[in-house]
Amino acid sequence: MFYKVGHHKEAGLPHNPFKAIVAPRPIGWISTINSTGGINLAPYSFFNAVSSAPPIVFFAPNGQSRESGIKDSQDNAERSGEFVTNLATWDLREEMNRTSAALGPTESEPEFAGLEMEASELVAPPRVKRSPVSLECRYLQTLELPSDSEDEGNFVVFGQVVGIHIADHLVDANGLVKITDAKPISRLGYMDYAVIEETFSMQRP
Repeated sequence: MFYKVGHHKEAGLPHNPFKAIVAPRPIGWISTINSTGGINLAPYSFFNAVSSAPPIVFFAPNGQSRESGIKDSQDNAERSGEFVTNLATWDLREEMNRTSAALGPTESEPEFAGLEMEASELVAPPRVKRSPVSLECRYLQTLELPSDSEDEGNFVVFGQVVGIHIADHLVDANGLVKITDAKPISRLGYMDYAVIEETFSMQRP
């Protein structure tokens, strides 16, 4: 099968399969602080690491109407210069999903989802207390990408990781992180997710 981008329905595909193909994708569960000191928490399925020295991550808050302004996570990160990425896990899947709700500017996603937040060490935005891994980040820059719609923005926000929290039970006797014990979840296409419970190793030639 081949189809030209934007013409998937003509190929007999009722939904665009792009996000089902580029999968699984880590979920960036981003916590920020707004201008009045309120806590914002939102999941982004376009998220990943792009560098290890220094460690740099990105999240992409695309699809926002230009009329309504940029998304809160982006606005808060750019204004404050900081954000935290929290690991979304199987045990936190329902809470993560609830924080994707479109709440009003004075409403708190952590409160709506029943989540307790905990102070970070090096940045002002707090982290999700029950999340076993959190990355404290300093905002670096925002890149605007082309958009198929003149009415919607398409942005990528980059941050440098300056501090990392890891739950003690995830670190084995050799100092290696047993990430499968955390059961991180990832985004697929449509309304589908996956949980990581098994890994395998290969030596490079």
